[in-house]
Amino acid sequence: MTEPRHAAPDEEQPQVVVNDRRRIDPETGEVRAPAHAASEEGLGEGTAPVSEEPLVAEVVDSVAAELKTQLDERTADLQRLTAEYANYRKRVERDREAVINNAKASVASELLSVLDDIERAAAHGDLTGAFKAVADKLVSTLQKTGLEPFAHEGEAFDPSVHEAVQHSTSPDVEGPTVTAVLRRGYTFGDKLVRPALVAVTDHEPGAPAEEA
Repeated sequence: MTEPRHAAPDEEQPQVVVNDRRRIDPETGEVRAPAHAASEEGLGEGTAPVSEEPLVAEVVDSVAAELKTQLDERTADLQRLTAEYANYRKRVERDREAVINNAKASVASELLSVLDDIERAAAHGDLTGAFKAVADKLVSTLQKTGLEPFAHEGEAFDPSVHEAVQHSTSPDVEGPTVTAVLRRGYTFGDKLVRPALVAVTDHEPGAPAEEA
């Protein structure tokens, strides 16, 4: 039988570590802190915490830049839509005015023969009394809508608005001149409704007006 071996006095004995994992301290009766929390506290002592402010600032700057880009894009889209809508309104308004003016000019052109009769009656002295009052009111109303008569004796001949039906020469004029208005012309705004029928007199070559 082998006797147990006793360690020599100088031989180092292994150290036995006993971990008390009880959550309640048997001596004080208080709840003990978890071991990992204690280790974290121990680790934190004497160690400078890592600052997260630079990282947060970078994230904020990145988000702000992205939001600014989106805002600029939306602003550009809004400005483009606003400009397109403004142009659309102008185009619609211009087309509407053109339709109204064309309708007025069409109605006025149907009354030109009545105006011719009124002008002939006035030339013969037949435009008197109640008939004259009605005629004046009709002419005034048509002129308020935009209908304007033109062509007068003595003005220069303009082939774009005058239609020459008679032609003669005379030393009394220096160039093509309207010497008689056979039918009044009319315009409505910038639109020519009817050209004027006129008699035109040209300067007679070789016979200066001064000699006449």
